[in-house]
Amino acid sequence: MAGGSGKIHEGEERHDAGHDHNHDGDEHAHSHGDPKIYAGYFEDSQVKDRPLSDYAGDWQSVYPYLKDGTLEPVWEHKAEKGTSSVDEIRAEYEVGYRTDVDRITIEGDVVTFYRGGTRTRGNYAYDGKEILTYKKGNRGVRFIFKKIEGDADAPQFIQFSDHKIAPEKAEHYHLYWGDDRAALLDEVTNWPTYYPSSLTPQQIVSEMKAH
Repeated sequence: MAGGSGKIHEGEERHDAGHDHNHDGDEHAHSHGDPKIYAGYFEDSQVKDRPLSDYAGDWQSVYPYLKDGTLEPVWEHKAEKGTSSVDEIRAEYEVGYRTDVDRITIEGDVVTFYRGGTRTRGNYAYDGKEILTYKKGNRGVRFIFKKIEGDADAPQFIQFSDHKIAPEKAEHYHLYWGDDRAALLDEVTNWPTYYPSSLTPQQIVSEMKAH
């Protein structure tokens, strides 16, 4: 889906760059560590290789919640903090979150993609990391895994971006997948996003508004 709306989503979540990290009062509060790193400002020396186990678990796409209106409070919250309108923000995320993979499970080196009633799986091995610099000046890291065996339809490469730059359990992530490793690094408008399947829609809304 390279191209999308053409609107660059710098740092995959550029709206994170200016927010504070005060989650007080949120029963699902958690730490994002160093706010500067989360916003995309870090030294190369701070970036460390990460294992697939950082992303282990059962994950749900947030795209259905955009489609059914559940995420409207998130767009309103972002509009209050920035210069874009609710409609502009919704349109950006409509392109960003769009995917037909509604669930992903990761166990050991096996990644399974669920599309409605069908599933595709592959075994993946670490294939390095890439540091990307965005127009705004902040940066992000893609942690890349390559298929070593599995279904023919399973993507050759998967690339995780979750605002962390060293080994730590992911709390949510953006996932890029396809058969061309280099082309995926250029994708900045479509970033399917996954949260733990154990979270309710309202818990996801709370998490997003806290960012």
